[in-house]
Amino acid sequence: MRAARPALLLLALPLLLGADRPPGLGDVAAVRHWSYEGYTRVVVETSRPVRTHVERLPEDRASGRPARLYLDLSGVWVGTRFSAPIPVADGLLEKVRVGQNTLSATRVVLDLENYDHHRLLHLSGPPRVVVDVFGARSGESRGSADRRLAARRPPGAAPPGGGPRLSAELRAIRTVVVDAGHGGEDPGAIGVGGVREKIVTLRIARALRPKLEAQGLRVVLTRGDDRTLSLEERTAIAEGAGGDLFLSVHANAAPRRQLHGIETYYLDKGHERHTLRVAALENGVAPAELDPLQRTLAGFRVSQTSEQSAILAAAVHRELVGGVRARHPAARDLGVKTGPFYVLFLASMPSILIETGFLTHAEEARRLASPAFAELAAEQIARGVERYCRRRGTLLAGKLP
Repeated sequence: MRAARPALLLLALPLLLGADRPPGLGDVAAVRHWSYEGYTRVVVETSRPVRTHVERLPEDRASGRPARLYLDLSGVWVGTRFSAPIPVADGLLEKVRVGQNTLSATRVVLDLENYDHHRLLHLSGPPRVVVDVFGARSGESRGSADRRLAARRPPGAAPPGGGPRLSAELRAIRTVVVDAGHGGEDPGAIGVGGVREKIVTLRIARALRPKLEAQGLRVVLTRGDDRTLSLEERTAIAEGAGGDLFLSVHANAAPRRQLHGIETYYLDKGHERHTLRVAALENGVAPAELDPLQRTLAGFRVSQTSEQSAILAAAVHRELVGGVRARHPAARDLGVKTGPFYVLFLASMPSILIETGFLTHAEEARRLASPAFAELAAEQIARGVERYCRRRGTLLAGKLP
């Protein structure tokens, strides 16, 4: 009986299209999707945080309905804005439909072509609901989907192997995803002399690529030019490429212009307050409302990559600070830290965020604007990755019988 009720409500959607909007509701600001080998990501951006109920409905051959995932977003009004379905047709999702399910809730329906499992995340700033649908793409549309996905694949990315992946501590390091922070309409920090973070990070990422490739690694850039990317798309690229490491490159800024130095961040399994906050966002509840199982799963999820992320952060930070200080003795070491960055939480691989200096500090701004510094930073980051890979090789060898 539980599966029949949502189906009836889906049929009732058109009845609400002409209804007047009740006061006090939020809006659906945008619906976006990206397709990569192995999974498809759908993002629903809203004007306010929402609670989400998700359920999967099996295929109903008698009525000609495909299998579906539906999400009810409470306190949100969409009206007739998305009256036409959003086509996807990538072998996993056929289309996305959005409509007013009740006077106080919007329903998002994902019509499935194939399905293995899904993941739901709630993010803030702005509020977004992220749904990842995993599975092998359906044979009927696989050829056209693969051609389309290959054309959209970032340079250097190869299709992942397709089977279940080993845990982060056991995987061999083959693919490194380098994420140049900001870009396009998002300049990032703007520093002394008008230096823009998006230009600094792209220059370092481009310089880093050949240095990592010289180590025999496959390198994927989330962006190779000045274009706008959401953090959901950045991590979708990383997951779709089968990334084994994720390096997000940034430049810092602060109201106090005397602050300067290099710092590196990772997501720490022991940072309980942050872990529970992220878990609350993921589950769409207040931190105090998390039950014991949700708290346990939150810590487990972060711990899957936290230890390796910490080792990677230490190796890269040591090489970067040492190399920069050899040329610029006044460079400060601000240390390796934990930080609540969603771009790290969304990546299911060892991941770090590197702050290469402060654009708001006059001397560091001049340094960061220099192509020579981009080469220096890239060389030292690559050495840090090499150090990490060597350590990993020793650790893996120690696990053999």
